[in-house]
Amino acid sequence: MAATVVESFAVTRPFRGVASASALRAAAVASVPSPLGRSRLGLLPRFTGLRCASLSPSPRVKQAAAAPRSRGAVVCEAQKTAVQLPEVTKATWQSLVLDSSVPVLIDFWAPWCGPCRMIEPTVVKLAKAYEGKLKCYKLNTDENPDIATQYGIRSIPTMMIFKNGEKKDAVIGAVPESTLVTSIEKFV
Repeated sequence: MAATVVESFAVTRPFRGVASASALRAAAVASVPSPLGRSRLGLLPRFTGLRCASLSPSPRVKQAAAAPRSRGAVVCEAQKTAVQLPEVTKATWQSLVLDSSVPVLIDFWAPWCGPCRMIEPTVVKLAKAYEGKLKCYKLNTDENPDIATQYGIRSIPTMMIFKNGEKKDAVIGAVPESTLVTSIEKFV
């Protein structure tokens, strides 16, 4: 994890009868360590965005720093760490689900559904645990309403198990891993 340093500055408070306001202003501007504060006559520097410096730069940060940037821009990098299930659609439904030689677990979900996002890592974990014995896919019910209607999906998330092209079991809701394992074990 890289730490960042953000510039800080101090502002002196004027006391009555000690010095004139212009003398205090000049002293305050001179005491600000940032070049931004010295470029303007005022107690506070003009805000032009955060300027961050990395204490332990990674090669990716150095590459990003070498790229041309606009003045005052902050570069943020996010890693794609989430592993996702492969998607099944109306076009691939027959070949991936109904014609499969092994049981198939389908996660009926939608992008706006919070519980669907909560249970996905559990389904991914089970897909790895049952690799070779069970195939796992997800189906977006917003993009494929025909299939969701055909199988009576009224609530998401719904995990449905198919074997030999037939619906065998369904689990509705964001349930614990043990509930899914119990359902899977019946058909594997």
